[in-house]
Amino acid sequence: MKWKLAAMFLGVSLALAACGGGGDNAGEKNDGSNGGGDTAAAAEQIFKQNCASCHGQDLSGGVGPNLQKVGSKYSKDQIKDIIANGRGAMPAGIIKGEDADKVAEWLAAKK
Repeated sequence: MKWKLAAMFLGVSLALAACGGGGDNAGEKNDGSNGGGDTAAAAEQIFKQNCASCHGQDLSGGVGPNLQKVGSKYSKDQIKDIIANGRGAMPAGIIKGEDADKVAEWLAAKK
């Protein structure tokens, strides 16, 4: 029983480390590089760089929950709050500032 608990703890620890691996500059990769182009494309790129390791490239989930229809459950503001403060095993602040706004708006449109 102790081995199962230890193995589960190790697995959860590894999953959290993978999701939180963006570092302090995780959202800075796209600052200004879009040049006023398509916001949805920029948001998708930010998502792929910071979130896809847990939520899947196609939003289907994995370590994190499926986000393919997250907009039917949460508003843009609620999604932004989850990004800022974390929820469950998701660490807080993986994406910050304007990048968090873009991703929240993009995910809120997923219905």
